[in-house]
Amino acid sequence: MNKRRIALIGDYHPSVKAHQAIPRALDLACGDDVACQWEWLHTSTLIGEPADRLADFDGVWCVPASPYANTRGALNAIRFARQSGRAFLGTCGGFQHALMEYAEAVWGMPAAHAETDIDAIDPVIAPLRCDLVEQSGELYFVPFTRVASIYGVVSTTEEYHCRYGLNPRYAQRLASGPLRIAARDGADDVRAIELDGHPFFIGTLFQPERSAFANRQHPLIRAFVVAVHDRVAV
Repeated sequence: MNKRRIALIGDYHPSVKAHQAIPRALDLACGDDVACQWEWLHTSTLIGEPADRLADFDGVWCVPASPYANTRGALNAIRFARQSGRAFLGTCGGFQHALMEYAEAVWGMPAAHAETDIDAIDPVIAPLRCDLVEQSGELYFVPFTRVASIYGVVSTTEEYHCRYGLNPRYAQRLASGPLRIAARDGADDVRAIELDGHPFFIGTLFQPERSAFANRQHPLIRAFVVAVHDRVAV
C-alpha cells in the first residue's frame, strides 16, 4: 500500500501538548485501511517557494503553537494547500493563519495577528473576549456544512488552548464568500471554517488532536486523512 505524505507545518517542541498528540491522533485516524506518513516542517524552511518543499506531500496540517518562528513560511504553506487542492487542516494557530492567508490573498487585507503585530488596527486575528487556555467548550455546527456532515451531530464539546481568534468585525465576510463559517460557540463566535469548492480545507480554533489522549479516533482527523489518501495527483 502506497503511503500518502502529510506535512506538519509548525515548529515542533516536545513540551507542546498538541505536538505530543498529533502523531498518535494520525495513527488512530489512519487505522488499518489508510496508509500515511508525516513529517514536521519548520516554518523557517518555507520562506521561499513552497512548492519546492511541499510538492511531494498529499496533505498539509498547520499545527498549534504559534507565533511561529516564521509567519510567512506558515502562510506560504497554507497558500500552497489552498491553491493546489491539497487536503488542508489547520488547528488553533493553523486556523488563525488560514484566516490570515485568505484575508491577505482574497480580501486584500494585511495578514495581521494581534499577538505579533501589536500596532495593527483591527487585525484579522484579535484577542478572544475570554481566553480558552486549557478549556473545553460547546460547539454548534452550521447545518449543511462539510464539518457538520463529518461530525454527524448538531453540537459537541471540544478542547482549546488559545487566546486569539477571528476578529468579530470580520465574521460577516464569511457569510458572502467561499470561505465560510462551519461552527460557532454558545456566544456565536466563529470556531471552525471551511472552504467551499476545495477538496478539503478546514480550520478549527479548537484542537481535535487532543482526542488522542483518550485513545479516541477523531472524526475530523479521520476525514482529513481519508481526503489525503484519496487525493488525485495532477
